[in-house]
Amino acid sequence: MPKTLAATPRAVLVGVQLPGVTDVDHEGDLAELGRLVHTLGFEVVGTVSQKRNGLSSGTVVGEGKLKELAKLTGGTGEIPTGAPERKSKARDKWEEDGEEEGDEEFEEEPTVDEEGEPTARATIVIVDHELSPSQVRNLERATGAQVLDRTGVIVDIFHRHAKSREARMQVEIARLNYVAPRMREAPGGSERQQGRGAGDSALELDRRKVRDRIAELKAQLAVIHADQDQRRSARKDQLRVALVGYTNAGKSSLMRALTGSEVLVADRLFATLDTTVRALQPETRPRILVSDTVGFIKKLPHDLVASFKSTLDEALEASLLLYVVDAADPTCEAQLEVTRGVLQEIGAEEVPSFLLLNKADRLEPKKRAELILRHPDAIVLSAHVHDDVMALRQRIIDFFEKSMVDANLVIPYAQQALIAQVYENARVVSEDFDETGRKLVIRALPAAVAKLTRLVAPG
Repeated sequence: MPKTLAATPRAVLVGVQLPGVTDVDHEGDLAELGRLVHTLGFEVVGTVSQKRNGLSSGTVVGEGKLKELAKLTGGTGEIPTGAPERKSKARDKWEEDGEEEGDEEFEEEPTVDEEGEPTARATIVIVDHELSPSQVRNLERATGAQVLDRTGVIVDIFHRHAKSREARMQVEIARLNYVAPRMREAPGGSERQQGRGAGDSALELDRRKVRDRIAELKAQLAVIHADQDQRRSARKDQLRVALVGYTNAGKSSLMRALTGSEVLVADRLFATLDTTVRALQPETRPRILVSDTVGFIKKLPHDLVASFKSTLDEALEASLLLYVVDAADPTCEAQLEVTRGVLQEIGAEEVPSFLLLNKADRLEPKKRAELILRHPDAIVLSAHVHDDVMALRQRIIDFFEKSMVDANLVIPYAQQALIAQVYENARVVSEDFDETGRKLVIRALPAAVAKLTRLVAPG
């Protein structure tokens, strides 16, 4: 019985191993690209890889590999000489009519596998490098398939997963910045000779619209960020922990385990694009706030790092960072380096941190021992093991305890409304009453003690 061709888009991965890149890193990069492509819902049906001293300026890979790639897509493997033929709507209609009236003997034969069954060709080529507009155009003409680079894939994933208004606007800015230089004049395009910008081409006007839209989005985001800055300022005296790390390292699972919040947990890349802030559970006094942040990835597009600056500010302004690493991933060391690199880029490398080797329940004993030897100060845990999570919770509390000081506070009876703020910002060690008011011994950070002292000061 003939096989039914799957409706799932089929993709071919293309990678070039450049000098200085090890075989393991190159294979890891392609494997990660495969996971990104899978997140988009594509099926990977082949990989074309080549070692070169540099990327081909025209097609990334050499002529031989280009032909190998074309076999998977049904293309010619050659770049037609001259400019692409411009067609009018009338010519397109004429060619369509001709195809409908053509003899069946001229129809292209379907490709078959070793058993003689029909197979579907790949319709998308995904390249693990950033491509110039001309490279995209050349590859598309040689393969007859749609071409995306790594940046395009990541931007598309962000576009699909963004939920909040802020995240959608941030992603749209990154997407427009990616699309603008790759826009092309439509076949048969003509100069617009009327209205605003008379004499400008359709392409130039479209690019102007993109620039105007980016400016509009940035203005709207500035309003949102001002509101976020106010909320962060209100929390500046609170104890704050930020989960940072590679995408799909288990940050959201850990967030749910530490705070009991119903954040999205999914085994996919970039499941979380919005910052979530919740209190550590069971609640402590003073409260400890935990925030989940957008995941990092190797070669994260610079526009996305800039667009999600407000999300990353949670890491910059935290009192403690938890570097979450998928210890069961063979490339966990490289993932950790990427995390450190992004945090250094935003100036957060000086924030105190714990290294968390997550998903320890998936580790073989030998691998676990090797990781502990390599990272003796790391916390090895699984977000799904209750005892591990409780031990991490205590480590977080102990970290803040070291910075706390004891202080005496007297709340006059006329100011008893301040008691709620005391319990919000400090731990009450003991309390007593006399004619002056409620006498408290509190334990809190020095800044919180100073703030409470000012509130109850006479006058």
